[in-house]
Amino acid sequence: MKPAAFEYVRPGSLNEALQALSRHAGNAKILAGGQSLVPMMNLRMLHPAVIIDINRVPGLDAIRTDGDALVVGALARHSTLRDSPIVAKHCPLMREAYRYVAHKPIRNRGTLGGNISHADPASEMPAVLVATDATIVVKSAKGERKIAAANFFIGLMQTALQTGEMVTEIRIPIAPANQGWAFEEAANRKGDFAMAAIGATLTLTGGVCSQAAVAVAGMSDRATRLSALEALLERKPLDDDLIMRAAVLAKSSVKPDSSYHADVDFKRDLAEALTERALKNARARCK
Repeated sequence: MKPAAFEYVRPGSLNEALQALSRHAGNAKILAGGQSLVPMMNLRMLHPAVIIDINRVPGLDAIRTDGDALVVGALARHSTLRDSPIVAKHCPLMREAYRYVAHKPIRNRGTLGGNISHADPASEMPAVLVATDATIVVKSAKGERKIAAANFFIGLMQTALQTGEMVTEIRIPIAPANQGWAFEEAANRKGDFAMAAIGATLTLTGGVCSQAAVAVAGMSDRATRLSALEALLERKPLDDDLIMRAAVLAKSSVKPDSSYHADVDFKRDLAEALTERALKNARARCK
């Protein structure tokens, strides 16, 4: 199939893009990588009146540090992020998660901003951003807002973006040098969306867990933190017994839906197994 007719706009600056979004008030879609948008348009699942192609907007693909934050432009490609030494150094959880993201042709075109704006609950990057307490910067012709990643994803392919807004950058706190990390996923085939995924970061002080962040994807309508599990881990010696207890808690905490890929019980078992694996691998990386 082919998409319905639409008007094509190619702004040369961020201001032009924001003005176009404002002008077309809810009838426009942003085209970045197009890896989700274009198939949905071809299948007539979406039929926007206007496509705003931001690929020529300068500066939106920058990857840099700013004080205590790693700053990723919304137009940064997955392949670039996967191979970036800046990302590997300052957000190793993201680098780890890219082992599971799609296939090379998709990574070469897909963008981080487009990925999180699409907000597929089985996608890896929302879980990474939730686990790392990232901030999503969005702009419109009226101004700028900063939204915590935990508040940005609000439902199945739904975000806190308002009409006329677009993601411009993602700010991720720089990982401390003594932090351990791990991302574990189960999918039907390599590169498919996750049936279950766990992203974890840990900080140990004298063998005691002083910080824990554990996020899950593929289990509900959005990526979420497992706050009860984090509370169980913190301020305790992180031995194998505690990790096993945390894994069991993960199994009982998630509330997945059944699908033709896996039933509820299998998905809960996956949550338990992946949590155990992620926590042990993150512990091994703590310095």
